Amino acid sequence: MRAARRLWDTLSPIDRWTLIYLGVVSIALALSFRSGAPEHWWWLLVAHLELAVLVCLAPEARRGGPIAQFLADWYPILLLPGLYGEIGILTIHAGFQNDVVIQRLEEWIFGSQVSYRWIREMPNPWLSWSLHACYLAYYAILWASPFVLWITNRRDAARNTILAVMLTFYFCYVVFLFFPVAGPRYAFALTDNIATQVAPARWAQWLLNRGDSWGAAFPSSHVAASVVATGMALRYWRPLGLALVPFTAGLVAGVVYGQFHYGVDALTGLVLAALALALTARWLPVEAPSAVTESVVSVLDAPG
Repeated sequence: MRAARRLWDTLSPIDRWTLIYLGVVSIALALSFRSGAPEHWWWLLVAHLELAVLVCLAPEARRGGPIAQFLADWYPILLLPGLYGEIGILTIHAGFQNDVVIQRLEEWIFGSQVSYRWIREMPNPWLSWSLHACYLAYYAILWASPFVLWITNRRDAARNTILAVMLTFYFCYVVFLFFPVAGPRYAFALTDNIATQVAPARWAQWLLNRGDSWGAAFPSSHVAASVVATGMALRYWRPLGLALVPFTAGLVAGVVYGQFHYGVDALTGLVLAALALALTARWLPVEAPSAVTESVVSVLDAPG
């Protein structure tokens, strides 16, 4: 117990939350045994154990060279595609979905099925091109926020951003596991009009056909994580945040226009992002200007 306590004390916040998340997912996997384990379930357990070992090694890596330090701080966001894919395996195996509940909530809040009607009633190629392009910028938004902070020597800000983004993902993924919602892309027939023929719309459908996770609609992790990443950028380096705002705003609208998420999914993602940003503003300090930043400011302020 003492050794475990000492190890726990050496872990960073993102390490601890990652281990907690792995524990919750492992419990969900164990519960799935009641209806028969998903195919190749033991690979998931092995992956969990391997990742837990890597998390426990992260403190030692942070005392190593630049590459080891980078990987120790960035491993959660690097593993996002795998974590997201696992959710799809477990939710499909669960064999149920809650779309009817969300559709009723959609009717109550918006008066209709917005994700079904919007692209059909406003088939504008330019609007579709812009919103789908913003949707495709999803991973660029997630990466740009911490990476630009990192390379501009705002390392603590980058770590705080990764922590805030990953906590948002972990929360969304746990909801997906126990309250799967397939989303309007599966619940309704897909649109076929001039708005869906533009290149970004076709690319988005191509990607989703090959990498979407069933049951991961509510709340929209696309919206929640992108807004958190942009909000953290605004907090730590406003020019970066302002550069990301148009793409993030387009993504929020695009997930509904493209029939990827219900309007309720996007709205809940916004609420979740607001809560995450409010909590991190209380818990995580705003980073003081780095030495690089201070030197640039001093040069700009110098007379003549």
